[in-house]
Amino acid sequence: MTDDAAVARDAAEAEAAFAHPAVKPDATAAYGTHPDQVIDFHAPHGGRGPDGSVPLVVLLHGGAWRAPYDRQHVTPFADFLARRGFAVANVEYRRGSSIPAQGGDGPVAGRWPETFDDVAAAFDALPALVREALPSADPRRTVVTGHSAGGHLALWAAARHLLPDDAPWRTDRPAALRGVVALAPIADFRVAEELGVCGGAASQLLGGDTRFEERVGYADPALLLPTGIATTVVQGRTDIVVPQAVAEAYADAAARAGEVVGLTLLEDVGHFPLIDPGADACAVVAEEIAQLAF
Repeated sequence: MTDDAAVARDAAEAEAAFAHPAVKPDATAAYGTHPDQVIDFHAPHGGRGPDGSVPLVVLLHGGAWRAPYDRQHVTPFADFLARRGFAVANVEYRRGSSIPAQGGDGPVAGRWPETFDDVAAAFDALPALVREALPSADPRRTVVTGHSAGGHLALWAAARHLLPDDAPWRTDRPAALRGVVALAPIADFRVAEELGVCGGAASQLLGGDTRFEERVGYADPALLLPTGIATTVVQGRTDIVVPQAVAEAYADAAARAGEVVGLTLLEDVGHFPLIDPGADACAVVAEEIAQLAF
């Protein structure tokens, strides 16, 4: 496929994914005082287990950690999962400011340390918030999923027990998760930077090139292994936003650390069909989540 054809295909896939109207949640709860420190809850549809409970999916949206992209664009995906019988918690978090990144390549990506502060706080608050908002959710069957930059945050949230000792987000034990399903994640920061993923978003998230080496060990999932938590990466082979090489680098890093990470590669699939309820790839994602949750 020529570069022009690949770009055109990516644009068409993005348009299809974003064409679905936003779906209102069944409840919203705050985990902090900032307007972005909220979680939307989507109640499950359909059947439940013998005890009346259902698995919980914690969803982290993508958008290169940049301000214009919030959780609204994944509400159709959240609703898709709810209609598959999952309880869904769609987490919002602080992203980059609206100021352009150096060089003018769109808004700056992420906030250090606020993006990580929020994800850690959201996960710490989730058990109590879920009990109130989604009483049918079984926290013992929790799967975390995220797309693109959200895939990075999903992997990072599952690795907090491996953070350096001085990290404020470190936990003293692994999270009680059934697993992680990361969708085209920015999962290896060095490879992502070599490939120019999302205009150097990983470096921006860490505060720029001058802070990259100082902070990468606190943020890069490829350096936080083995987690001991079942992990699957779902990746489109024709993804030009976060290329397959990034997912493969993460899986290779896991193997070197003695951990097996599942890598599901989808033919003729780019970046956005993974969260598009109208795409076949989205059904594959739901099945990968179900494999871990049930």
